[in-house]
Amino acid sequence: MLVSTLHAQPHKEVLDRSAGYKDEALLLLERLVNIDSGSANTAGLEKVRGVVVEELQKLGGKIETFPATPHPGTNVVATFEGTGARKILLMAHIDTVFADGTAKAKPFYIKDGRAYGPGVMDNKGGVVAGLYAIKILKAMNFKDYGRITFLIDTNEEVGSLDTTALIRRVAREHDVTLNLEPGRPADGLVVWRKGSATATVEVKGRAAHAGVAPDAGRNAATEVAHQVLQLGKLGDAEKLTTINFTVLTANGATNVIPENASARGDVRAVTREEFDRIERDLARVSQSKLIADTQVKTMLSRGLPPMPRTPQSDALVKTAESIYAEIGKKLTIEGSGGAADASLAADVGVPTLDGFGIVGGGIHTPDEYAEVESVVPRFYLLTRMVMELSKKP
Repeated sequence: MLVSTLHAQPHKEVLDRSAGYKDEALLLLERLVNIDSGSANTAGLEKVRGVVVEELQKLGGKIETFPATPHPGTNVVATFEGTGARKILLMAHIDTVFADGTAKAKPFYIKDGRAYGPGVMDNKGGVVAGLYAIKILKAMNFKDYGRITFLIDTNEEVGSLDTTALIRRVAREHDVTLNLEPGRPADGLVVWRKGSATATVEVKGRAAHAGVAPDAGRNAATEVAHQVLQLGKLGDAEKLTTINFTVLTANGATNVIPENASARGDVRAVTREEFDRIERDLARVSQSKLIADTQVKTMLSRGLPPMPRTPQSDALVKTAESIYAEIGKKLTIEGSGGAADASLAADVGVPTLDGFGIVGGGIHTPDEYAEVESVVPRFYLLTRMVMELSKKP
């Protein structure tokens, strides 16, 4: 796919500009982090989008917006035309997992070399990395690419259901995708990802008075508990398939045998075939019931597909490793149980590599952080990747 002679020494201008923009970039990151933008926060998502669009327009990007209906927020596709041939897609998302009020309760701050705040590395750090890579290229008057597209998703944390079609369409128009999810704590890139799905179990029983005539009832709550225990064993450790039931429901009064109950579980797998197997086994195993005369129904709703490791992604890895070596650093290359938009680009056959955002940890927790000293190396890595990928194969 890509064979080029990389610099044995750092590209001085890229490194100098990466370092020169560090403080400015941290101020932008602070501004973004201090706006609540949970996946359901319409006002917050629009405010963050406005800030990002303003920055993209300053860089000369052509802006298109696409409502994520029925999801709140608006997706952004910004394009930058060059003089070359290769088309490069960058992707990041502006929604977070954090509740409204988190930014006010725990705003952005830096302590002991780490920046903290809701979404600081997932994925507002990725948004900032993308903006500054483009800014560095513009400052250098580098236009050897055919097109750079920066796609900003508004609902990645809830599965990108309302952005999937857009991502697939835009990805098909490009030669390569670099996703800006966080750099892993060991300074890593992500070369494969599991896909995601939701398993649902619904039980229909029979209501009865829990004290007067419990035997006349058929306890749906007890049956759903039984199903959770047995269906929760359908994972396969050797194949890295997991199933974890996380939500159980059987509402009603304590003195009534529940007529209805349900459970939902998180399913992750490396291959589509494993999702097929889980779907079959859910239906088969659930026929073994603890409570007679109950009705059990199972479903598997598929989310983001798996992102497999491929020869094309390995070629991207080699390029990234060589670039990082220019500044005396070494990348770790990892897989992830987390699903992400990178899977959608890979699923339409576009060579894809993930994890180009700022390095951090504590993802999805109140202690999420970004490593401040990773800002310059990550700006360098992403900018140089675009430069190398811009060369003709």
